[in-house]
Amino acid sequence: MQDNKYSPIHVIGGGLAGSEAAWQIAQSGVPVILHEMRGVRGTDAHKGDSLAELVCSNSFRSDDATANAVGVIHAEMRLAGSLIMSCADKNQVPAGGALAVDRDGFAEAVTKELEAHPLITIVREEISGLPPKEWDLAIIATGPLTSPDLAAAIQAETGEDALAFFDAIAPIVHRDSINMDICWYQSRYDKVGPGGTGKDYINCPMNEEQYHAFIDALIAGDTVGFKEWEGTPYFDGCLPIEIMAERGRETLRHGPMKPMGLTNAHNPKVKAYAVVQLRQDNALGTLYNMVGFQTKLKYGAQAEVFRMIPGLENAEFARLGGLHRNTYIDSPRLLDPSLTLKSRPGLRFAGQITGCEGYVESASIGLLVGRFTAAERKGETPSLPPATTALGSLLNHITGGHLASDDEPGKRSFQPMNVNFGLFPELEPGSIVKPEGVKRFRGKDKTIMKRQLMAARALHDCAEWLGVEPPVFAPAPEVDAAE
Repeated sequence: MQDNKYSPIHVIGGGLAGSEAAWQIAQSGVPVILHEMRGVRGTDAHKGDSLAELVCSNSFRSDDATANAVGVIHAEMRLAGSLIMSCADKNQVPAGGALAVDRDGFAEAVTKELEAHPLITIVREEISGLPPKEWDLAIIATGPLTSPDLAAAIQAETGEDALAFFDAIAPIVHRDSINMDICWYQSRYDKVGPGGTGKDYINCPMNEEQYHAFIDALIAGDTVGFKEWEGTPYFDGCLPIEIMAERGRETLRHGPMKPMGLTNAHNPKVKAYAVVQLRQDNALGTLYNMVGFQTKLKYGAQAEVFRMIPGLENAEFARLGGLHRNTYIDSPRLLDPSLTLKSRPGLRFAGQITGCEGYVESASIGLLVGRFTAAERKGETPSLPPATTALGSLLNHITGGHLASDDEPGKRSFQPMNVNFGLFPELEPGSIVKPEGVKRFRGKDKTIMKRQLMAARALHDCAEWLGVEPPVFAPAPEVDAAE
């Protein structure tokens, strides 16, 4: 490492987030020591010792920056000089509109770039506790497979009951894809909780025939088995909904789908046989989660089965359900807006351990944390990305955009999330205008235009935040004007 007027920042974990954080810090002129345990101690999921190894898919998902939130975050990261995106672009393999990579070539490229940087020192060692106090600025980016000793140290510092566990995830639906001609707003027994109005849930009614058809589909649905290294058993607090259905046909109707205390606003005289409730999931009110619907159904089966629910026939999912081993902290409670641990200034978290899902999401949080920490080392105030950007929207979800459940006090409700347009602030009123010459401006067309406008706004605001020129893309496809 070259002589430098700044003392080094320590980054623990050489995955996507840690690698990106180290790169951003070094590119700003601040030295970095990157600690990675692989090479000394392996994990149950990684196969080699390269940095930024992809352990699951080789896809970074959609690269469409004109109308897809994942593509937008790709473009924003490129604007910010992302190492992960640069190496992905150089090792791309054919995948249609997605950005997929040669996984070995990608990891080797990231490793070589980091090893060659004069301000980066890579140390192969396991960090089994929180960084020592003399590491005045440090980043923990150890991901969902954080070593047991480090996880225990984080637990002791944060007071969390558990970090590594089977994470029960319920599907999340975009609010504007729910049919409110069928559904209605109401809390059970019109209960007004803290901050509530008595109309805090969206309710989807089922008659007896619909309910039994739904139960049959749930039980018959194709499920995902646990990986061998996910050796934690189910516990009753997060039973998959299909397991509950197998325990008896009426189980769900007396559990998360009970109709008691609810009156259909569209047809008050007809009592629903069962009701699916959706609860607001973010402060913007654009996303709603399906209460009690954690599941091990495969994604295709989930979309098919859950669209059987009245009012969700055309549901668009911001996230599908799951139940898997994960390690992450309760970030909205524990971290400040620059991802610093409130109980310990100078210590930041990055990547999946903060509560984001996906390769690029993990790397993007590493990018932000690297920039924030480098700024602090230089005596500057970290510059937060605008909320209108993909980077800003994901950061806001992690640090405070999520809403806790008022009716389940003490229950951990913050869940990991992929980037999606439901996290973005709404457009200004009047932004969506029917194109000239289009006779029927259908719901799908409005959704496409909305996403295009959000994407354009995000990239403009991100470029302005970074002080660079915004990217120029080919014109987006015309809105379908077919009758």
